[in-house]
Amino acid sequence: MRSSSRSNAGLVVGDFAARAAAPADAVSADAVSAEPGEGGASRLQRLLGVPELAWLVERIRGRLERAEPVDGTVTLVGATNEQRRAAARLLGRGVGRGTSLSIPLPEVDAALRDAGAAAGLHAAVEALTGPVRNLAAERANEVLHWEAALATARSSRLASLPWYAAWVDEIGKDGTVIRLIRQRQGSLLEQAPAILERLPGGLEPVGILREELAETVTGDAHALDPGPLASLVLRALARREDVRAPASDDTELALWTAAGVVADDLASQVLVLNVRAGGEPLGRWLTEAAEAGEPYRVTLHQLTAMPVLPWAIDLYVCESRAVLRAAAGRLGASSAPLVCTEGEPSVACRRLLHAAVATGTRVHWHSGFTWPGLRATAVAMRRLRAEPWLMGEGDYRAGLAAGGSGSLRGPESPSPWDTRVAELMRRSGRAVSEEQLLPELLAALSA
Repeated sequence: MRSSSRSNAGLVVGDFAARAAAPADAVSADAVSAEPGEGGASRLQRLLGVPELAWLVERIRGRLERAEPVDGTVTLVGATNEQRRAAARLLGRGVGRGTSLSIPLPEVDAALRDAGAAAGLHAAVEALTGPVRNLAAERANEVLHWEAALATARSSRLASLPWYAAWVDEIGKDGTVIRLIRQRQGSLLEQAPAILERLPGGLEPVGILREELAETVTGDAHALDPGPLASLVLRALARREDVRAPASDDTELALWTAAGVVADDLASQVLVLNVRAGGEPLGRWLTEAAEAGEPYRVTLHQLTAMPVLPWAIDLYVCESRAVLRAAAGRLGASSAPLVCTEGEPSVACRRLLHAAVATGTRVHWHSGFTWPGLRATAVAMRRLRAEPWLMGEGDYRAGLAAGGSGSLRGPESPSPWDTRVAELMRRSGRAVSEEQLLPELLAALSA
């Protein structure tokens, strides 16, 4: 009896010593056998669904999604001991001790089938991570939608315009169209051209409420709030205005304004002096203010609800309130009719000027000698047939001589009415404000 105990104890000690001497990643065949009452899903999770083998599942999934053969060997460089032990449990054998862990995929497939865990690698991956995508089919479908979206955009009545064609080409090449399709927002690629088609241009009347525009085209009054549709439209408008894509709220507002779109027709205003006009009652109010030589501020709401016809044969435009204030103070009712843009022309300002041009008025335009000022003058020439007023090379030199000039800022702009102006500004690097030319401006207004 005592001898038998001693013998059993020796076997136990010997077995423990043998296990202790075995490699860390060695696993007996019993390790992969099914546990009592364990189902296939549980066996699959225990064998292949452990976190240590997530990399292996991902590699197999990648091959399946790309329609590549799931054979050969996959290798993980710098595998941890835990990852090695998990691989050994899966395969039912040791996997070596090198710095790389290599696993033959046919062995994984066989191990899962033998253990009753899955009917193969495809079934195993779908059970663990969900349906396997067919990337080739998805890509082909995306290409079809991409082509259809661009075809729709190119069927717009604006398609012959260079800026519109450049915008469509840009969003087709930079991934914008594909991204919207993947986000299930492909309808925006139809709505954006519809928005652009409704925007005024040239000598057409301006002044559209953004909410009304959005409601008319999309059925949602807030569709042009900051978001993907507004971004698409603004990128197109940047092309139309030949400026950079907007990068701030101010530049976005400037583009909407240039397009004749406003968020609030009461906030959009224009400041005038001595602009007589027909049309009741707003035309009468303007005329009464002109007879008194008093500045008058008009809202877009008023211009829309009470259209006017300015009577001036020659209408002068300045950028700074200081010029209009000086004209009112020194010249009063004898000053030539003057409109002040107060920087970037508002939609109300543009609407009034469009109304004046429609009656045969000649617009004389002056801006500060800055890059935005040159750009505004060029736009006024194109859209209003405006004539540059004291905007030549000699005028710029006179402003420099007056002193007090600042540094030029922002992207450069050309001066198509006198190319020497932009070149001289580029060389000097100095900006000339309207205040530096105030005596010359007032002299022209008094004449």
